[in-house]
Amino acid sequence: MRLDDAYIEELTAYIKSGELGEDFEYSPEERRYEILDFLEKVMELGEVADEAATKIIFKNTQLGQVMGEKTQK
Repeated sequence: MRLDDAYIEELTAYIKSGELGEDFEYSPEERRYEILDFLEKVMELGEVADEAATKIIFKNTQLGQVMGEKTQK
């Protein structure tokens, strides 16, 4: 799996700049739904990434065990 930092940075800039908001504002209804669906997927990805990061960081630690993670032998 290739991790594409440039795309993440470009997407972040697009959202922060307000350009996404403008695109939404001036788009037809169908495109607005596409934008909202995309944002929902981005938010879901953030939740999955947060969960994965937590597991990676706390794997094989006492705090991880408290959180229900099983230690690897």
